[in-house]
Amino acid sequence: MIVTLIVICEVGFWVLLAAGLATRYVLKLPRLGAGLLLLEPLLEVVLLVVTAIDLKNGAEPDFTHGLAALYIGYTVAYGHYTIKWIDGHVAHRFAGAPVPPKPPRYGVARARHEGKLWLRTVLAAAVAVALLQIAIWYVGDASRTGSLSSWQFTALRAAGIHGLIALTFTIWPKKAPAADSEPEREPVRIER
Repeated sequence: MIVTLIVICEVGFWVLLAAGLATRYVLKLPRLGAGLLLLEPLLEVVLLVVTAIDLKNGAEPDFTHGLAALYIGYTVAYGHYTIKWIDGHVAHRFAGAPVPPKPPRYGVARARHEGKLWLRTVLAAAVAVALLQIAIWYVGDASRTGSLSSWQFTALRAAGIHGLIALTFTIWPKKAPAADSEPEREPVRIER
């Protein structure tokens, strides 16, 4: 049941995002579109409440409860970032806004960008670990909460791996191509 709800929340995220952006830019109703986008966090609240009710009703804590905590942590850390990124591209395409800036590709700027993304992953892991710890205390039986503890280590391991990857951009920064090589071309924009 929890996995089905996670899938429903993920689909609901994209449906609300598409509806909010379409209302904002296609129908030219920016306030209503923003209102639809503000409904996004309710999906995670519903998932959190249903997961807590499932545990309260005596469900055996398993991978689905851990997956729900990781999903909530991820959407807390990356949800707004994703919405903002897509909103910038839709605004450019449908409302004549400037092209959103691309992430830096080289040097210290790229390392800083990767570090910021890693901090988002740390936030996601912290939220997931906290929710899992609350669930462990809520269940109150150490013999039944082993899978929840293993999900805590999974969240921390993901943050650690992402941290190592982000660190490589600092230790071995990617260098910009030489000036004598062919410069990057701007993408061709087709007007309709």
